[in-house]
Amino acid sequence: MDDEHPDELTIGQLAHRTGLPVRTLRFWSDKGAVPPVARSASGYRLYAAESVARVELVRTLRELGLGLDDVSRVLSGRTTVAEIADAHVAALDAQIRSLKVSRAVLSTIAKRGSTAEETALINRLARLSAAERKHIIDEFKEVVFCGLDVDPRLRDRMRTFSIELPDDPTPDQVDAWIELAELVRDRGFRARMRTMLELSTPLPGQSSPPGASIWWARQIVQTVAEVRKRGIAPEGQAAAEVLSELFGDADRAAVLLCLEAGVEAGMERYRLLVARVRGQYSFPDATEELKWLMRALHAAEDHS
Repeated sequence: MDDEHPDELTIGQLAHRTGLPVRTLRFWSDKGAVPPVARSASGYRLYAAESVARVELVRTLRELGLGLDDVSRVLSGRTTVAEIADAHVAALDAQIRSLKVSRAVLSTIAKRGSTAEETALINRLARLSAAERKHIIDEFKEVVFCGLDVDPRLRDRMRTFSIELPDDPTPDQVDAWIELAELVRDRGFRARMRTMLELSTPLPGQSSPPGASIWWARQIVQTVAEVRKRGIAPEGQAAAEVLSELFGDADRAAVLLCLEAGVEAGMERYRLLVARVRGQYSFPDATEELKWLMRALHAAEDHS
């Protein structure tokens, strides 16, 4: 050490005190984050005892992801640690959201065994803005609901029905959104949904069509689920009694027509995807219950 600076530390001594490599300290020094307080007669950098604390602060800020420019701004008093931290929290949140989307996209691609073309589409659907996602859903509602001769209150409910991916979605929500976006953009699905709604939506001033309750009342599905647990086959007297309990003297042909339209449209798949995107609880998939009901109605027709 230079005798003229007995209280100063060489860069090697500073490295020993802090446990950091000399090359790291030299780099930080060159960037102005840990400047030397003097130079020895031989031109070597010298640091004060307080430089140890400064190095520890720089190391902490670097470990938290701050760049040296931001570190220098903090150390020079041009900004505060709190202000920088707040900005970095926002940046990290955005990065985490992006990583979640990337994970969901890769998971979906791996699960489906997607081609390169499908991969590009899946990635684009996953990264749409909120406005772009809303446009897809609004376009779907316009095609499926527009022009239906329904009660105004029900029409308003249909128009305001929203399917929104949250700002911080889980991988499962992103995965569900990708599948839902593909589904609602499919012309065949839109046409089938339209048919189902026409058959199951009440006209103004009239009661609901005979089969509408299948889609709007969960009680029917629950009843069929209990019947299936008891091992009752859809053909036979026991099943016929279940149908009488569920539909009374309603037009069974109309009920069957509505049921078939909904099953063909994929209403259960649509319902479950919407719930997943929203992060909401949903009743279990009722596809098997609906198929049992279809078979029972067909059997009743055959015996009528």
